[in-house]
Amino acid sequence: MNSYNILLIFKRFLLISFGVLSFSCENELQVINFSQLEPYLRPSSDKIHVVNFWATWCAPCVKELPYFEALHHKYKDRVEVILVNLDYPTQYESRLKPFLKKHKLASKVLVLNDPDMNVWAAKIDPKWDGAIPVTLIYDKNNWRFFDQTFDGKTLELEVLNFLN
Repeated sequence: MNSYNILLIFKRFLLISFGVLSFSCENELQVINFSQLEPYLRPSSDKIHVVNFWATWCAPCVKELPYFEALHHKYKDRVEVILVNLDYPTQYESRLKPFLKKHKLASKVLVLNDPDMNVWAAKIDPKWDGAIPVTLIYDKNNWRFFDQTFDGKTLELEVLNFLN
């Protein structure tokens, strides 16, 4: 490696270190298919799991997101919140990434890109017709499917039922 290459590497290091170039996790989406989502739908710890299926184009979904975030912050030692986004792949750059950047969601966000919804929705719950928002709350012993929009109080009461 010659001195010119070392200089370029050092310059890039300085630019990254001082924020001139930014490589942020905000811009990276964890895009998965249903088989990659399935492990998240099985209890893997003693925590209560809250999995919400949502999209940026769904007004009731967006309205309830702050309640999931509040739940994440209040009970993070005992509750794992996972937000499964269902935006269309063509909207990731124009809609989803700006939304995530603006709202700075602290909960885990997964982007489900699996076109065979008729198959995987029935695996989650046979009653699910594909409409969102939908929420799952489960632990090692119980599993509940909610085909509804939550307000903060109702969501917390449902989680408290699992915690008690």
